[in-house]
Parts: sequence; C-alpha cells; structure tokens
Amino acid sequence: MVRPLGLPFDPIQRAGETWEQRFGPASAMRAATSVFRVQQILLARFDEALKPHELTFARYEVLVLLTFSRAGELPLKVIGSRLMVHPTSVTNAIDRLVAAGYVRRRPNPDDGRGVLAGITDEGRAVVEIGTKALTDLDFGLADLSEDDRETLFGILRQVRLGAGDVDAR
Repeated sequence: MVRPLGLPFDPIQRAGETWEQRFGPASAMRAATSVFRVQQILLARFDEALKPHELTFARYEVLVLLTFSRAGELPLKVIGSRLMVHPTSVTNAIDRLVAAGYVRRRPNPDDGRGVLAGITDEGRAVVEIGTKALTDLDFGLADLSEDDRETLFGILRQVRLGAGDVDAR
C-alpha cells in the first residue's frame, strides 16, 4: 500500500508556488506531478486488492488481455505491444503466471522463434476474482463521481492522442 503522506499541506501545490517564483507558470508541472502521484496511489490500491490472489496489476492485465483474445493465447510480442511494456517485463510476468498455473507457454507455430502464452482455466477463474476485487474498489477512483471519471478520461485521452497512442481519425 502506498504510504499516505499525512502532511498538513499539499506538497504539489507548495512546489507549484515555489516553481512560479523561480521559473514561471506551474500549471503543467502541478498537473503532471499529480498524474504521477495518482498513478502511485492507484497501483498500490490495485496491488493490495489483487495480492490475496497472488497477482499484481501488471500480471492481472496480462490475464485480462489473454481472456479478450479469440483463442485465449497471444504471442509475447503482441502482449508487450498491447500493454505498452518492455519485452523483459512481459517475460517476467509470463514466468510468474506460468509458475502460478494461470498461463501456459508453447512455441508459436507461425513464428519459429516466438512463444505463445495461453490462459489456463485457473487463470480464467482468477481473472473473475480479480475483476470483482477491482470493480468493488471502483478501480481506486471511488473518490470521483461518474461524471468526473468520464471528464478525467477525456482529458487524459487528449494527452494520449497528442502522443500518437491511437489514430484519432
């Protein structure tokens, strides 16, 4: 769990005030720093909810992606691309999921050097349990109204579109 700061002031707001005195407008710095802090908070909440099921959020994401695939299996390179993570991170997650019995590996018949990861029945069962834990938690965003969540998604999507995450046509 992320440690609550318990400060009598908002350190990001205070840093913004100092920033403005030294460098100028601080709205972008405050917003970006807030995004990073919220990411820490959300990941800690997710991992805490998933820990009883021997999952981290990163491993849960892999399992969900596999459940979304037509055949229940995908090449490791596709998993990395879809989850936007480094191949080493995918390999590490798959190793742990295989050890837990949630995923199986096999050579990719379409790519002599590639590997397919496929979800097992145990993996499908733990996805259901993990999904309930995260939805019961409102994905860590219970402090926001439904309208605020939609607004937040729209704002953050603009940043993602600007970075070229998806073709906005």
